[in-house]
Amino acid sequence: MASLNPRITVEAGKMGGKPCIRGLRFTVYDLAPYLASGMTENEILADFPYLEIEDFQAV
Repeated sequence: MASLNPRITVEAGKMGGKPCIRGLRFTVYDLAPYLASGMTENEILADFPYLEIEDFQAV
């Protein structure tokens, strides 16, 4: 499978094969609702400090 963005990874045995951010157990689907709800990147980073600002651009 070709990768469109190196920050988004897909592993068959991790998170049911859903796209994850940098191999973390944090999926694109986990981040999207926070962004859609209007939370700022800084608010999300405060709640999830292991994320990086570049992760938002990838999602």
